[in-house]
Order: sequence, then C-alpha cells, then structure tokens
Amino acid sequence: MSMKQENKKPEDFAIIEKAIMWLVDRYPEQVSPNDLAEWLGMTPFALQEMLSRWAGVSPKKFIQYLTLAHAKKCLAEKGGGMANVYNAELSERGRQYDLFVSVKTMTSGEWKKAHKNLLICYGWHSSPFGDCLIAVTDRAVCGLAFALAHGRSATQEILFRPWNTACIIENSKVTGPFAECVFYDGGEVSVVLRGTPFQLQVWEALLRIPPKRLVSYGGLATTIDKPGSARAVASAVARNPVSWLVPCHRVIQKTGSISGYRWGPSRKRAILAWEACKGGASIRSVGVHPMR
Repeated sequence: MSMKQENKKPEDFAIIEKAIMWLVDRYPEQVSPNDLAEWLGMTPFALQEMLSRWAGVSPKKFIQYLTLAHAKKCLAEKGGGMANVYNAELSERGRQYDLFVSVKTMTSGEWKKAHKNLLICYGWHSSPFGDCLIAVTDRAVCGLAFALAHGRSATQEILFRPWNTACIIENSKVTGPFAECVFYDGGEVSVVLRGTPFQLQVWEALLRIPPKRLVSYGGLATTIDKPGSARAVASAVARNPVSWLVPCHRVIQKTGSISGYRWGPSRKRAILAWEACKGGASIRSVGVHPMR
C-alpha cells in the first residue's frame, strides 16, 4: 500500500456521497458547514478533518463546488467556449500533473481479428470515489468502473459485457499496481479503448477536456464536427469503458445540471468536486494512437 493510500479511509466516500445527496436536495437553500456537520452527526472539526483527508478542501469550499452556479461557471458553452477549453489545455502544459494517460484505440472489428485469445485480469480496489473495478490486459487498462448500489456483480456484468470472447479472471495482485498508480501514486498509465469509429472519436475528444473545465453534450458534438448529434454523443459518452481516466464525468447538461452518469450522479458530483479541490492536478492525456 502506498503512503498516499495509507492516509485515506475507504469509508470516507460513503459519508461524502451522503453529504452530496443531502446538499443537492436542499439546493438552492443556503447551507452552512455547521448545518452539514450536524446533519451528518459529526462535529465541525471532524467534518473538516475528513474533507481535508479526502481532497484537501474546507467544508465551505466543498459546498460551493457542488452548486449549480459553480457548474455553470466551469461549463464551456458552444462555439467559442469549446475553443477556450482547448486553449486552456495548451496554456497549462507546463503545469505539474500527477497522472499521464497514454491511449491506444481499436475498432471492434480490428479487435476481433487481433485478440481472439485475450486474457483480462480484474480486481476490486478502494478509491477516493468508493470501490473501484479495474480490468487490465497484459499491457494496459481496458476497463474502469465503480460499484453500483445494487452490488459489485451488476458492475462486473456491465463492464465485461463487451468482452464476451475474452478469458476473464480475478487477480487483484495484477490490477493492484494499476489502482495505486491511477488513484494514489501517479505516474504514467496506458489505456486501450475499443469501440465503433464514432465512439472512439467521442472518447478521444473527452481526453482533451482539461480538469476543472466542463463541456455540454452539444458542445462536444460541435467539437467533433457533428453539430446536432448531441444525443448520439451522449450515448457514446455513457458507454465509455474506462471511467475517470477517460473523463466522461466532465460532460454535463448545457443548463449545468449533472445527471446521466452510469455509476451514479452523486459519484459524478464527487469526482467533479474532488477535481475542483485538487486544482487540476489529476489527469493529462499524453497521446492517442491506433493500436498496431
């Protein structure tokens, strides 16, 4: 276990999720940190300590990052707004990021030809966002998902559905180093994506959205030169097989509303709040290339 992971408590996310649901139910009511602490049955100091441990944030800032006003502030509107997102990415390339993601892509047809006897190892691990399922090939992460409320088996069924021709075995010793790299230690991790040409196009566009910036589904459709295809784009975003690393959580409704996340809207809000707290020191794509 890494030093960074030792300082975390797996039960923190359950409290975070409970807090988010309570705050969302009361928006736009003004809620103070003391109100939140009281409802959670914690002292203000204990709440401060937990949020500091989870993301290095104060209760006041945590509440602020969950408001609709904050989402709208981060949202890049259509047209020039999307260009601004990518300009922001270029201007931040000198910053220090914890995690670098290298991506290989294949269409489903190419995958079937090249990987008839594919071995996939999977394992469950703790993360800042609850229990996480990671699946890897011999060289790269091919799946990342989070536990659903109705059990781990439901998550596994969803994640493994596209891999029905592969040999899938549980081996957390293999996936453990990937989990520590992704969520705690940082470094460089490889990801392999398989999908239709349209899905791959959408997922590659997701990788260009920097931390702390949000994009609407319509804005993302415009970016890939398919204006008017927001619904198809939303479907492709929802089928992203490698959550967190391919940041589908950075796409929201044009109104600022947060919904439609396969692993739960509260978890999506938590991820966005965590990124806002961390100041963008999270994920950087270092290239997308067709797999040879």
